[in-house]
Amino acid sequence: MPENTSFGPMDSEQRDDVVIMTVDEYETIRLIDLVGFTQEECAKHMNVARTTVQGIYTGARHKLAQSLVNGAVLRIEGGEYRLCDKDEVQCGPGCHKRRHRRGGTVNF
Repeated sequence: MPENTSFGPMDSEQRDDVVIMTVDEYETIRLIDLVGFTQEECAKHMNVARTTVQGIYTGARHKLAQSLVNGAVLRIEGGEYRLCDKDEVQCGPGCHKRRHRRGGTVNF
């Protein structure tokens, strides 16, 4: 889960226009744009088809643009997702709950 779930303009009053980004959309942005995964790697990590990731990613980028260009509040909530367990074998290099270092993986 993201540490922060609401983002918006700092130089204005409370805004009524809100863009809702789902957790799975947030995760595609994080994996592709921040971690540097390809869409194929992201799909494998999320256990979905690459075409599904492409659709989720396109929608997420559109919502980011709406928020930035129109000054709307961006809120992350809902969607279809499953949080991993720290000990799951499926967790990979993009997982927030695992830290990788030479000689193995350390859970935290």
